Amino acid sequence: MSTTERLIESTRELLWERGYVGTSPKAILERAGAGQGSMYHHFKGKPDLALAAIRRTADEMRATAEGVLDGPGTPYERIEAYLTRERDVLRGCPVGRLTMDPEVIANDELREPVDATIDRIRERITQLVEEGKEQGEFGPGLDGEAIAATVVATVQGGYVLARASGSPTAFDAGVRGLLSLLAPRPAD
Repeated sequence: MSTTERLIESTRELLWERGYVGTSPKAILERAGAGQGSMYHHFKGKPDLALAAIRRTADEMRATAEGVLDGPGTPYERIEAYLTRERDVLRGCPVGRLTMDPEVIANDELREPVDATIDRIRERITQLVEEGKEQGEFGPGLDGEAIAATVVATVQGGYVLARASGSPTAFDAGVRGLLSLLAPRPAD
């Protein structure tokens, strides 16, 4: 792995573990096993390196979500697959965590990949709900945008509650509850 790759990957890990504020250039260099000048040789500074790491994490998260949401099955089954896919619940969401970091939120450039990822997931889920309504799987009164917002809120809130309790139980309960509310209506 090149020095640039080690710096980006180390920054991704540290952002997930500590957030932006808690990730120092020294910690990045130590984790990457890189010399003091190497970060500034490849990047303008911490914000530039963090942006590369955030973009990569956001791209990876979006690709994973779309892989499930665009996969096989009915709209409900794809939403269910997204909600129940394997996650490191106690570690939290690497993108969602950044939304709680005041320096990321205050910096439009750092926040953009975070916002774009969350928006894209919401858009895709909205499309699935609308598709399910057209197919008669969901009731016609279901609001696709509201359901998509609820799915994202359930996942992100589930991470927070699981981390706070030290158990994935809260995450799992939220997912089960949402899926039971969203369950396809029986055929007439």
